[in-house]
Amino acid sequence: MSNLKNKRRKSLIGGVLFIFLSIGVIASVSQFDSIQKIISQATGKRANFIVDTQTTIGPINQSWRNLAQGGESHDWRLAPINNLVQSLNPKYIRIDHIYDFYDIVQGSPGNIYFNFTKFDLILNDILEVGAKPYISLSYMPPVISQGDIVQAPYHWNDWQLTVQKTIEYISGTRAVEDVYYEVWNEPDLFGDWNYYGAKNYLTMYTHAALGARNAQQNPQVKNFYLGGPSTTTLYKNWFDAMARHAINNNLKYDFFSWHRYSHNLNILEKDLTQIQSWLARYPQLAGLELHVTEWGLDSANHPGYDSAYGAAHVVAGAITLNQLADKAFVFEIQDGKDPNNQVYWGRWGLLTHQDFGSQPKPRYHGLLMLDRISGQQLRLTGQGTWVKAIAARNDRGNIELIIANADQHHGNSEIVPITFINIESGNYILNLEYLDGRRQTISATATENSLQTEITMTPNTVVHAELIML
Repeated sequence: MSNLKNKRRKSLIGGVLFIFLSIGVIASVSQFDSIQKIISQATGKRANFIVDTQTTIGPINQSWRNLAQGGESHDWRLAPINNLVQSLNPKYIRIDHIYDFYDIVQGSPGNIYFNFTKFDLILNDILEVGAKPYISLSYMPPVISQGDIVQAPYHWNDWQLTVQKTIEYISGTRAVEDVYYEVWNEPDLFGDWNYYGAKNYLTMYTHAALGARNAQQNPQVKNFYLGGPSTTTLYKNWFDAMARHAINNNLKYDFFSWHRYSHNLNILEKDLTQIQSWLARYPQLAGLELHVTEWGLDSANHPGYDSAYGAAHVVAGAITLNQLADKAFVFEIQDGKDPNNQVYWGRWGLLTHQDFGSQPKPRYHGLLMLDRISGQQLRLTGQGTWVKAIAARNDRGNIELIIANADQHHGNSEIVPITFINIESGNYILNLEYLDGRRQTISATATENSLQTEITMTPNTVVHAELIML
């Protein structure tokens, strides 16, 4: 995401008018919100979890360990928040704006050279927190694009060389293995690129792939991955265009990426289910990875990013994405500076701006709690509309769960049944630790290989549960 301009918002006028006509009233905005809340709660599904204690589905993917930072500031650094970020155990950190923030490309059209001195600062920061870089190849270097960073270059060969030298530096000179290079950031928004016509993203991708091919021929270059297009949301026409273009032109194409901002957590699962069906039509792309390179509750500033709702949303969303996407990047690490100098202004960050102490927000603490779960993931069924859970057997032999109840309307409370099946008979305790600091212990007895209990989940709570045999 970038500060170049505000995100486009899809119009809801048609849907609003439909509901108004259906109920036969002309409601105010607040009345409509109340009606929407009643309808959603009437049609939502309550959670009813069944945990099979003997059926594993592999190691937990821990997709929540991938983080992204947007273009908040030219001089933003990870170094001052090193310990806070390191505590989240990031695997990859995605950055964009590399060509307009770090002065990598210098010279003039047709006569360019490269200087990675400034870029080394952020690259070193990423490596020092134990992560690997995930590079959004954006935006167009000003010296090759008439000074307009969302326009095509004077010469496509300059862009091709830029990508080649970027890969050769990071994956070659710096010898960082398994780096992901994503061609552009939200091309459908920033520059109004399309997959056809005069301003064609496929042309941009082709020259990036040719640059990557040239870089691969350098024996110093380590293994790396190339993909895109990182659109503002999931579009089938973009997916099909990318797939056909890569196949027909024999281009390096390792992953398909898009962004998803929504309060509706179930759209995350719908996205991945849809794209798996689309991918099945292209057997040549059987190994294509699927990446959600930005995700959150809203593409615009929203107070939820500073509240308990944001924590519940990021935990429940990460649980949903965990086994579906190969990688999913929580957006973003740190707030930009509010023009009105407010500490909390609904910005996307897990941390407040550095001028306000880089204070962790509830979303940060939610991710910390979620990251406590590890080991072999257990089969769990019965996910609800609002309440999501993940279960695993830890290295102590105990069963752990993380449960989150995310509701933007702050009205959904549930007494959630949990049944553990294929479990040894005996007496157990279930230790609960809530994100707000509350603790509770529940005693239960397993008979006939089954144990049943229930947990009260008030709106926007997150809880860590551990089942221990006495």
